[in-house]
Amino acid sequence: MPVEGGSTSGSASAARHPKQKRKAHSLSIRRTNSTEERPAGVQRGDMLEGQDSKLPLALRSNLLDLFGQIEREFENLYIENLELRREIDSLNERLTGDGQTVDGGDPSKGALKTKASHSTSQLSQKLKTTYKASTSKIVSSFKATAGSRPLCQLLKEYMGHRDGIWDLSVTRTQPVVLGTASADHSALLWSIETGKCLLRYAGHAGSVNSIKFHPTEQMALTASGDQTAHIWRYMVQLPVPQPPPDVSALCDDDQDSSDREEGEVDGEGPCEVPTVRVATATLKSHQGVVIAADWLVGGRQVVSASWDRAANLYEVETTELVHTLTGHDQELTHCCTHPTQRLVVTSSRDTTFRLWDFRDPSIHSVNVFQGHTDTVTSAVFTVGDNVVSGSDDRTVKVWDLKNMRSPIATIRTDSAVNRISVSANQRIIALPHDNRQVRLFDMSGVRLARLPRSNRMGHRRMVCCTAWNEENQSCNLFTCGFDRQAIGWNINIPALLQEK
Repeated sequence: MPVEGGSTSGSASAARHPKQKRKAHSLSIRRTNSTEERPAGVQRGDMLEGQDSKLPLALRSNLLDLFGQIEREFENLYIENLELRREIDSLNERLTGDGQTVDGGDPSKGALKTKASHSTSQLSQKLKTTYKASTSKIVSSFKATAGSRPLCQLLKEYMGHRDGIWDLSVTRTQPVVLGTASADHSALLWSIETGKCLLRYAGHAGSVNSIKFHPTEQMALTASGDQTAHIWRYMVQLPVPQPPPDVSALCDDDQDSSDREEGEVDGEGPCEVPTVRVATATLKSHQGVVIAADWLVGGRQVVSASWDRAANLYEVETTELVHTLTGHDQELTHCCTHPTQRLVVTSSRDTTFRLWDFRDPSIHSVNVFQGHTDTVTSAVFTVGDNVVSGSDDRTVKVWDLKNMRSPIATIRTDSAVNRISVSANQRIIALPHDNRQVRLFDMSGVRLARLPRSNRMGHRRMVCCTAWNEENQSCNLFTCGFDRQAIGWNINIPALLQEK
């Protein structure tokens, strides 16, 4: 910046010249600069006199003029930044009103496409480039079309546990309720429509790691960190449904869950509902944490999986241990039974899952499958002849029971996969992830959609499990996570398949 060897007016003119060219492309924002408001007759030199400085008066005047120009330039940038932020807020409000979400949630990092002609300087251009970052993609999978129901709608949030929720399940008999298993040593039953807690089971002395309902009776099976599995009966009465609130935003709820303190519960918390404390039957042959349990077809036997590397088969009526299924090299992570056949699949941290066949009482054949490179977090049956396995290696594989030498489809994701579920009617796979996402795929591995997630909806911590409910000609997907809440979603299956 030349300040010596030239006149003050020439230097100031050279400094103002690029400023005038930039003003031609500015936002034409009117402002008043306090540095230009001087009393009449007071010159710059008069303002500088009396100040303790050894610089020549002409040089000081030149410097003051240059710094004034810098100040005005930054003021322009500041005003333009405020205008950009207002436009971003307005755009995000319109997107929210249309039922869409922007990844990242923070409006200060949203997407805004501006014209280059509005640029006032290189700094402002860099600012706008930041607003165009790749994280601003809109979740088009859930864009509502005119005159049609959106692909996904938030049904209800179920809040009342005081620790993370590991597992959830929906009853197979009337009344249809949702069950959740939590690290707070309890299992809760919920009204799906109202979100009210109906019953609390408090018979375990450790974390409740899974919950499954009897196929025909009002009984629940829970597995716990206290090294036992419990069978207990329940009786609930559904509350009278209230008129639905008038909600204009799609996939949103009146309650902003992000504003709640963790552990805060609704008015009817678990302490204000009926509590069952004694189990009908206690299954206690394991020597380690019981991580999962399920009913065999017919409900006369149950299977449990434990960190002691074994799965046990019990008679429900006598609680007698029938078989101990051994062979895994490390802790078991999950077990699942076939809906119509006497088949059991167990998954383990040893990167394998095993298929156990009890269709012939005299033969208990086992097949070992080594398709993953990390912990197999779950493996589940479909209504057809398929098994779907998920793993910490960030893949999900679909297998054919008739030929399980290699998977028929492989889904690759960007995060570890937890307890998956497959819808019975449409055979859609729901994948819960460590990174809080929930994605939907078909059996051929084609991605169908992703559940919306923002500051106002979705899980705030990892999603542990998913479960489907396809009763009453509707399709609901339930998710739970370590943020202490379960969430119900209504999935528009016809529109979902049409988008495919």
